[in-house]
Parts: sequence; structure tokens; C-alpha cells
Amino acid sequence: MNALVALCHFCELHGPRTLFCTEALHPPSPSPSSQTGAPVPGDRDRDGDREGEGLTMRANSSATQRGDMCEGCRSLPASHPGFVSIDNETGIRFLSHQHPRQPQLFSVVRQACVRSLSCEVNGDVCPGREGPIFFGDEQHGFVFSHTFFIKDSLARGFQRWYSIVMVAMDRIYLINSWPFLLRHLRLTIQSLQSTALKVFDNEQGVCPQRAVRMNSVFSPAVFPHQRSGNAARSLTSLTQHPNLWASLHSSFSWLLKACGCRLTEKLLEGAPTEDTLVLLERQTEQEEEMSCWEGAEGGGSMSQRHQSESELGLNFPCDDAKLNESPGPKCRSLRHLRQVLGAAEFRQLVWHVLMGNQVIWRGADHGLIQSAFTVLKSLLPVGCVRSVPYSAQYEEAYKCNFLGLSPDVPIPTHVSSSEFSVLVDVSSERSCQSSAACDDDISSHYQFTISSANTQPTDRGPTLLNKLEVALSNENLSVDVVSHCLLCLKEEWMNKVKVLFKFSKVDGRGREDTQKVLALLGATGPGEEDNVRLLKFWMTGLSKTYKSHLMTAVRGGERSPSQ
Repeated sequence: MNALVALCHFCELHGPRTLFCTEALHPPSPSPSSQTGAPVPGDRDRDGDREGEGLTMRANSSATQRGDMCEGCRSLPASHPGFVSIDNETGIRFLSHQHPRQPQLFSVVRQACVRSLSCEVNGDVCPGREGPIFFGDEQHGFVFSHTFFIKDSLARGFQRWYSIVMVAMDRIYLINSWPFLLRHLRLTIQSLQSTALKVFDNEQGVCPQRAVRMNSVFSPAVFPHQRSGNAARSLTSLTQHPNLWASLHSSFSWLLKACGCRLTEKLLEGAPTEDTLVLLERQTEQEEEMSCWEGAEGGGSMSQRHQSESELGLNFPCDDAKLNESPGPKCRSLRHLRQVLGAAEFRQLVWHVLMGNQVIWRGADHGLIQSAFTVLKSLLPVGCVRSVPYSAQYEEAYKCNFLGLSPDVPIPTHVSSSEFSVLVDVSSERSCQSSAACDDDISSHYQFTISSANTQPTDRGPTLLNKLEVALSNENLSVDVVSHCLLCLKEEWMNKVKVLFKFSKVDGRGREDTQKVLALLGATGPGEEDNVRLLKFWMTGLSKTYKSHLMTAVRGGERSPSQ
């Protein structure tokens, strides 16, 4: 991430000062001449810069120390070379010292430090002058700042004022990272405050400063000397942490790396798909949920958080890498599942999936059931998926349309007799001697029994299922080609869903007009009933962003003629 993290302090004698700074240095991109082996002008200078990196940081520190500085304004001594960490995956180096290496960054960080500890404080947003705030501009960069106090028995008011700032030129990236930065910076701040509070309590127990100050004689001649003595306490002495700056270097370096890996740029051709919008909305909901857990009084256990995330369906999509690493048989693709179940049973199961009915798998092999759900969930838009991978009790259909159960869980009568559910019982015929054999032939080790109370024929439609079966039965098409074919079919029908939603829900047209639109969309004819059910079910998977945008556009269009 092209950003910089700094710890700032408001000194009672010298004002705002930068104490510690961590920046990321990206490796130079290879040029064509360097790839051919020819010497590149400036390579020697870059090598010299790498070798003299510590000298450069020491020079910056020495230049600052020539000015007015006390112990409270200083972090590392002038002879200290600073801290360096290297990311072996990307080659990025994270450097930490009291000030940035480059003079341009020095002025930017200096201005961010002054503003974070002086004018950029909002009493409404930050009660008691503590808390996060965002400010900045295109010229000097944008700043995420979190101010806080550290207890000090010798300071005026028994506390000193600090802030942690992150400076970046990308405003959108920094704003989108607000929940992540706030959550992890608070952990660092709470660690500093709790450590300093223990030191404060010990010092107050030995010599209570409040009583000393009440009994001391105040005079204008003595007051400056008292302030000078009290202002010279460093953060190291306040926390009694022997490796404080090395610990902060690790925290800031990890923060820069994690924040950079958290959001990545992707080249999108055209507007984002509905799946992309839904995933972004779920990620936002997950971050807000975690912030609520952390901000609640008394906190919450990790099991409660995971349970809440599971109920919201925020664990979709599942981690395919971990699933593939686990031993045992797996469903690798839709074609593989069709071969295992058989063509007729596969069509019946997929029909229930596309219609929005509850799909229940019951068996002892958790990995097999989860892999089957991963394959079947690819048939639906992300917004239509509500999954409980494996449970010890039955969950109602309004909570999930994919449910995995252990073999001893009974199915309620109202579910087994309902036409809106399908049950797949997975029973083991004999134990697997080797995982490779199980992976090659699942049907020889497991028996699959599909049951449903549905009496409607599934051989007519929907049209999407008919086209998908043609692609799956064509052995000349590879698995990747079939996946792309399914993706195109889903996009085609999602576009039809958007048209139907706009026409029926937003405009409020009648049944006759809706039937004409269905004919125009190619949803009538053989399998018309299934096509309509599919469209109505997929309509529930539209993103909130799309619905809100559509309603706003329609209302704006209604107001414009009258205006």
C-alpha cells in the first residue's frame, strides 16, 4: 500500500512532533535494458542508496536533533540505524525511524502531525478529543488520524496527547479502509494505554503527585523549570516497554501490508455484475457487524461472532483452497456430480436448486457435502445463496436453501411432505482404503438417495437447465468451457430478471403486460411455469445497490416533468 504510518506527540514545550514513522519502499520495476544485461544509468546510485539507507535515516534524525528537542520528542537515538523488514513475497521493504527518508514526505508528515494534534479535532465526532478523524487534500495527501491520551503522573493533567496517522494520496482507498484501520489501530492504542496505566498506578502508589502539587509553592520563577522537568519523559519511560519501537515497527509494517492486501484493483470491462455488488455489500455488513461486536460493552466471544456471521450468510463463498486440502472424496465440477448421481437424478436436483427450493444433504462426510454445495451454488446468483454447510439440527427454509445435516438428524414431517424441498441421503457402502481411490470413484463408495414430495415434472424446463444439460453432455467441451457457458447463461437470465423487476415491481404493470414482457424475454413456451418461477426466485438475489439506484432513477424521472 502506498501509504505511511506515523506516531505523533504533542510536547508541552515544543508542540506537535513526529516520534516514529514507518514507510513502504517498493522495489524498482525492471526496465528493458536491465533485462538484456546492459548497465542502466542510476543502478549504482540505487545500490548505494540501499547500502547507505541507515546513514540517510541517521542524517535525517541528526538534522532534527540539532533543533530544540527533549526526551519526550525523541524516539530513537541518532546512532540508531532504524528498523527494516522485507516482504519476501513482494520485495517491499518497510523502514521505520523517527522521520521519513525523503524531504518531501517529511513536510507532508509534519503537516499531518500538526493538524492531527491541533486544528483537526471535532468535539462531536471525537468526544474528549480522542478518536478517529479524516482530513486532507490532493496536494498534501489524505490523513486518517486517531488521537488518544497516555497516562503520565508527572504531566499536566496526568496525561499526554498522542496520535497515530496514516497518510496516503488515494482518498477512496483510505476511506474504504476506515473500519479495518480503526479496528487494528485501536488494538495498538489500547495496548499502549494499558501498559502506561500500570506504570502510572505504580508511580502514584509510591508518590501521589496530586498531593505533592497541592502542597507545593507556586511562583513564576519556578514554574518554567517544573514544566521542563515534567515534559522530558519519553514514551518508553511511560510504558516501561524495553522493545517499544521494535514492537511498533512490527505493528505498523503489518498494518501497511495487510491494508494493501485487503483491497486489490481489478480491471472490469463494463459495469460490475450483481454477484460483485452483493459480495461488496456482504463484506461491508461483515465489517459493520465486527465493529458492533467490538464497540459493545463487555465485548463478545469469538463463537458468538462466527455464529452471527454464519447467520448472515457472510461466509460465502467458501474457502475452496482449504476444502481441496482436506482429505476424502470431493465433487469437482457439475459434470462430475452428474456422473456420480446419474443424469435423471442430477436434473431433478438442479431443478430444485434453480427453483429456490431447500436442498438438504444428509451424511457423515462433511467434506463431500460441502464440495457438493460449492458446485451447486455456482448455479445461482450470489444473492440467492443462503447456506448452512453442516448442522446438528434442522434449519428452516427461510434461513437457508442449502443445508448439510449429520446422518442422525431427523427431517420434520412438514418438510419431508413438502414439494419445496429435496433430500439427498449419502450413505457409505464400504470404507475407503485410500483417498486417491475415493477421489477417482465416489459412486463405488457412497450411495446417493434423492427423495422429494414434488410431483411436478422436471423434464420441460427451465430453459437455462436445458441449455446447461446440452453443454454438460457434450464431451468435447472441457470443464472450463462449461463453466464459462454457465456464467454466460446466468448473466443472460439476470438481465431478464432486471427487466422483469423494473417492469413489474417498479412500474407496477398489470398481468397482461407482464405476459407480453415474458414473451419478449423468451420465457414463454415449453417450461414457461419453470421459467417464471426461476425469474421470481432470482429477483430476490438482486443487490440493494441496484434496487436503490433503480428506485431513485424512477422517482427522479417522475419529478422531472412536474418541475
